Amino acid sequence: MTDQKTIAIFGAGTGLGASVAVRFGREGYKVALIARGPTGLDLLKGRLAEQGIEAYTFPADLTDLAAIPSLVQAIEAQLGSIDAALFSPISSTAYFVPAVDLEASYLQSISPVLTWAPIELARALMPGMRSRGDGAFIVADGLSAVLPVAGMSGPGPAMAATRNYIMTLHEEVRADGVFAGMLHVGAMINNSAGMAAALAAGMVLDSFPVIDPDMLADEVWDMASARNRTESILPPLHQ
Repeated sequence: MTDQKTIAIFGAGTGLGASVAVRFGREGYKVALIARGPTGLDLLKGRLAEQGIEAYTFPADLTDLAAIPSLVQAIEAQLGSIDAALFSPISSTAYFVPAVDLEASYLQSISPVLTWAPIELARALMPGMRSRGDGAFIVADGLSAVLPVAGMSGPGPAMAATRNYIMTLHEEVRADGVFAGMLHVGAMINNSAGMAAALAAGMVLDSFPVIDPDMLADEVWDMASARNRTESILPPLHQ
């Protein structure tokens, strides 16, 4: 193994994941791409190769919680230690509902990817990062994790639980040189699968904010390297 660092992107897609891969790749990182579909991963790997970025694909279903430890082991066996990790998958079954209509069964159905997977991933990553005295784990989610809005419950409670966990985790591991943080995105991410699905469903984006994934990637890089804030909201909220 070389001294070259590795970032693992769990939920790598065409929006945020692709931009984070490029941003860290420019800094000399090897990139592990993790997502359910091997075809999409291979396409993204090819795009990165054209830019001189070394990337490797690991098709995996992140809702298979029992397989997460072996997934992390497989990545590290091939690429060496995971120095930075981003968790940013999209739940294809998550949608907003009014809080008065929220059913526990629906919340239970979306929690595996929005809450349980990042917890299990942190459990798999933290021992190695803490023993090495360095590492960064960032979870990207939606704004409803921190800003409740009437009529937009469902994913919010699941993501809020994750936020509570990550903030607590950071307080416990920062003395070991490890960083845990949250990036809350309050906009549609350009070029993302989520945006493509919204447009295909007939959603009109005229009044909905759209953000450049490269801007988000710069924020992920800055959070992971500067480590002077445990969470960030983009676009910034207007006071």
